[in-house]
Amino acid sequence: MRIYLVGYMGCGKSTLGKQLALRLGYDFVDLDRYIETKNECSITSIFKKYGETVFRKEERLCLEEVSNKISIVISVGGGTPCFSDNMELMNHTGKTLFLNPPISLLFKRLKNRTEHRPLLANKTDKELLEFIERNYNERLPCYQKAQHTIISENIKVDDLLPFFN
Repeated sequence: MRIYLVGYMGCGKSTLGKQLALRLGYDFVDLDRYIETKNECSITSIFKKYGETVFRKEERLCLEEVSNKISIVISVGGGTPCFSDNMELMNHTGKTLFLNPPISLLFKRLKNRTEHRPLLANKTDKELLEFIERNYNERLPCYQKAQHTIISENIKVDDLLPFFN
């Protein structure tokens, strides 16, 4: 089985994905780290050098590559479900779970980690919160295409297990 964790930046996809993979005895791939390793370049550098369009094309190619693996938990980037037909690919090739904590928690988690996230860099707290709210709401229809959703401020790996047993 392939399990894709989707949701906004800071929702816990990578942390929970590693824990879920360990519990299930699956491999784990963080799609952003996979892209960086393959390109020998950070996501931030790819955005700066080539722009978002080139990044999204590379993201799609990498998503297709990891979608060929079995017994794997894949944490995708916050924007991944909203480009190309990535959500359809994920739903077709595996199980998808939308992690959906409150925006206030996303803001709290992201406000001191903007330097590694090109879309959030150089924003004041007010600008950051406004951006997160607007961007999250734009992406929400894509996230809602996931087969399962978990809404909680304190999502734990045990909360995910019932979706995949």
